[in-house]
Amino acid sequence: MDLTQRCAGVLLHITSLPGPHGIGDFGPDAYRFVDWLQAAGQRLWQWLPSTPIGPGDSPYQGVSAFAGSQWMVALEPLVERGWLAAPSLPPGGFDALRVDYGRVLPWREAQLRAAAAGFAAKATVADRAAYQAWCESQAGWLDDYALFMAIRSPRGGQPWWEWPAPLARRDAAALAAARLDHADEITFWKFVQWCFDTQCGALKRYANERGVSLMGDLPIFVAHDSADCWSRPDLYLLDDDFQTTVVAGVPPDDLGPLGQRWGNPLYRWDKMADENYAWWTARVQRALTSADVFRIDHFRGFAGYFEIPAESPDARQGRWLKGPGKPLFDAIEAALGKLPIVAEDLGFITPDVHELRDGCGFPGMKILQFGFGGDGSHEFLPHNWSRASVAYTGTHDNDTVRGWWDHASPRERAYAGSYLACGEHDVHWAMIRACCNSVANMAVFPMQDVLGLPSSHRMNIPGVLGGNWSWRFSWPMVQPETTRVLGLITAASGRGPFELLKLPC
Repeated sequence: MDLTQRCAGVLLHITSLPGPHGIGDFGPDAYRFVDWLQAAGQRLWQWLPSTPIGPGDSPYQGVSAFAGSQWMVALEPLVERGWLAAPSLPPGGFDALRVDYGRVLPWREAQLRAAAAGFAAKATVADRAAYQAWCESQAGWLDDYALFMAIRSPRGGQPWWEWPAPLARRDAAALAAARLDHADEITFWKFVQWCFDTQCGALKRYANERGVSLMGDLPIFVAHDSADCWSRPDLYLLDDDFQTTVVAGVPPDDLGPLGQRWGNPLYRWDKMADENYAWWTARVQRALTSADVFRIDHFRGFAGYFEIPAESPDARQGRWLKGPGKPLFDAIEAALGKLPIVAEDLGFITPDVHELRDGCGFPGMKILQFGFGGDGSHEFLPHNWSRASVAYTGTHDNDTVRGWWDHASPRERAYAGSYLACGEHDVHWAMIRACCNSVANMAVFPMQDVLGLPSSHRMNIPGVLGGNWSWRFSWPMVQPETTRVLGLITAASGRGPFELLKLPC
């Protein structure tokens, strides 16, 4: 995707789509959403990370940086292929507007296991050949991931460093024995990943054919309890018992006096440099199979990252260390070509972060909600943006625009009302219009803002455990007038088909 193209799009995670099976997936509603984006003149669909979810149901703490989330695999295509009987929903069905992870995930895993058994019994010769070819092409990450899940699942998710020592330390004989003992479970996890790739690829082709590009999300760090860390512990700062000695996070700031202790292991950048950043090249290459462009979360960590002692309960202790910088991206680009990356350059930003971003030619992010706490010189006001930017009304970590207005200070509301010429009933459209009319090459709006929804519909509240990542919309929320107005704003600002304006002759 050309990141200098003037376009607009919508931020909506796959799991937030409607659908009968408890959580949004790659099923019919994903294709309907693409059709709606096209009708509204949108050329971009942004997701959150599509990797497996982790603690707290977060897509930013998954067990693999390479695998796809099994919960995004749609059941309808499995039924159509004859591998799965039409699913029977549990009594009462599922909540249409919230993901009840505790009920949904066990039920969906049972459906996937039934489909895997159906594939083993009924797959055609062509299906088996396609599956085998895919497994061979993805072996570099798939074999370790499937083995990791096969060992982990019967142990109730026990962290890998608590496994028997020969398995934790990847003794060759122990791994060979595990592959034999867990052969069926390994096959199941490979089958699920094949389904993910097949369905995601089909959706991507459908979107691209209709002029819609997909934008993924790549967290900078991986989880400690992950296939990545288990398969290559030498790439992380771990002690002899595979425990973290230092962890990732950010120091105290305006958002909190304790800072944020994320707990992810930190990379051994020296070791990665010795291998010419091969792991990162493979990770980016994998990301580009499911997206046309992707956002890198916490981009500032490549310029400088915050190291917190593992024993520290919060982020008040720690130090800034120099990151890998441009040589990392030079190595990836030498292998893969020009990188379609958006840099998440928010938070505590120093000149070296801007230098790295601009040196790599990546656009940064501008969040309009942040712009009304100061005066006209504020960097997040549209008149101060540059073309090499992606303009957002807000992100998955922010309140909705309507919620922001409701909770903003009287001064912020007065300033926003003057700047945007709006009030509480149309502030979401005013912010969308301001982003679209700006010089930023790309403009993206959370679906909640397109629909003008209040705080109760936000996706995530950082630092709050529980209740996040569960929001879903329903099609009755999307009125024809919503589609029409979004199309008009997009077309008038040169981001969508001019014909949507339907101007008189």
